[in-house]
Amino acid sequence: MASDTILASLGPVEIAMREKLVTLLQPTKLIITNESQLHRHHAAMRSQGGGNGETHFAVQVISDAFKGKNTVQRHRLIYSALSEEFSQGLHALSLNTKTSEEAQRYQAEK
Repeated sequence: MASDTILASLGPVEIAMREKLVTLLQPTKLIITNESQLHRHHAAMRSQGGGNGETHFAVQVISDAFKGKNTVQRHRLIYSALSEEFSQGLHALSLNTKTSEEAQRYQAEK
């Protein structure tokens, strides 16, 4: 199964993030990109020997769970869901959060 192959190539932090965000948000789109290698030179990462390879992620998510929530509320929802991962070495997230309506409007404007 292709999804098993994809999951096998992911680290434990990314797998946990994906499982938690899918359960919480029921997204129509979820893209998680590990950008840790771009940040290995930062002072905080150098002090950890470059980190564990799963410290920085970009997350794009489209979910109607965001309806009625502003950007700060959306980000807090995600950060709260991933609090365990942050306590275990996750350092930073770059978040792009939209409802399906916002995503459609954005696509139409392109």
